[in-house]
Amino acid sequence: MGHMTATRPLRPWTAPTASDPVSTTLRLPGSKSLTARALVLSGLATGPSTLARPLRARDTELMADGLRAMGVHMSISDDERWLVRPHPLAGPAHVDVGLAGTVMRFLPPVAGLADGQITFDGDPQARLRPLGPLLDALSRLGVRITTPPTGSLPLTVLGGGQIRGGEVVIDASASSQLVSGLLLAAPHFDRGVVVRHVGPPVPSAPHLRMTVHMLRSAGAAVDDTAPDVWTVEPGPLAGRGWEIEPDLSGAVPFFAAALVTGGEVTVTGWPGGSVQPVERLRGLLQAMGGEVSLSTAGLTVRGTGALHGLTADLSDVSELTPALTALAMLADSPSRFTGIAHIRGHETDRITSLAREFTALGADLTEFHGGLAIRPRPLRSGVFETYHDHRMAHAAAITGLAVPGIELSDVACTSKTMPEFPALWSAMVTGKS
Repeated sequence: MGHMTATRPLRPWTAPTASDPVSTTLRLPGSKSLTARALVLSGLATGPSTLARPLRARDTELMADGLRAMGVHMSISDDERWLVRPHPLAGPAHVDVGLAGTVMRFLPPVAGLADGQITFDGDPQARLRPLGPLLDALSRLGVRITTPPTGSLPLTVLGGGQIRGGEVVIDASASSQLVSGLLLAAPHFDRGVVVRHVGPPVPSAPHLRMTVHMLRSAGAAVDDTAPDVWTVEPGPLAGRGWEIEPDLSGAVPFFAAALVTGGEVTVTGWPGGSVQPVERLRGLLQAMGGEVSLSTAGLTVRGTGALHGLTADLSDVSELTPALTALAMLADSPSRFTGIAHIRGHETDRITSLAREFTALGADLTEFHGGLAIRPRPLRSGVFETYHDHRMAHAAAITGLAVPGIELSDVACTSKTMPEFPALWSAMVTGKS
């Protein structure tokens, strides 16, 4: 069944330009990745779970709605604490994935465990996102799925109430979510699962480590000692309390503002042992001229007044590419980012979109299959097309700190992961909350 997307007139949003160094302490929304996984594990548990400080945004509400459509009981009216009560999964149901990779890849395996027919569709761009390897794997594990010849959305899962499971080979080089989707539901497969990845390296390895860590936290037995092989034993998942830490990718634009303006930004609420790649981010920002420290107050980034170019393989933290590209534009030396071919399959082809929009502002950058080469030079004002992509909007906002007259075609796309972004950003730059 199709759905209509309401069209709304879009007024460009002019990114505020910083006249002074920014200085702010922020409490940011929770991690999308943690919230999405906690919702799925809670929906498959034997008892109730709570999510403390979850992310309320389009992607996570679509995830909650999808699980609810299949029968899971959700109470998500309280922003500080969501309650999930498992319930037998059943169709008929429809899941709207929006433009969320997590929803389109984590919920088809769950739908296979449901009794009945579950249909999936989403935004037009969602039909272009890589899904085929996951659907092939599910078919081999015993799930009946019907798809268009493209092997993408829209699709129908004919849930039989259980999944045989077993061993499966998958090429997950397009997205680590293809593996995570199989692993999260695997404790409920009759025989569990052994997932073997064969192909170019799986991107975003920290996200896979997060999936394994959270499965173990819910009581699953997972073996990931062999490279590119994940084994999940069949068994019950326990209901529990999940503490959702702030979203590292969402914090990066604010940290970038400290580097651009020579200011200081602290994001509160970081645990000592984060399951997100905080140390990797620290290394990247320090190489570009920032000072990064973690204390009980939070994660603090200070700009030193210098902003340096960077040569880096970003395959494990590709979400950071748009923000780091914006920083590289304003640096004192060239940059080169590699290992990011898979972000061509994100909300938009991020490599081509970044190249197109920055070139229109007068930038000198070259795209190649797996990355970008950037030679800084002065930029001019102009409209920056966001392509319905929250990370593209972040890149434009960072640029606008130093370049007056940067207009975002649609800042509302940031609601995908942080509805309060425009207000938080403007308050940081103006110093008024």
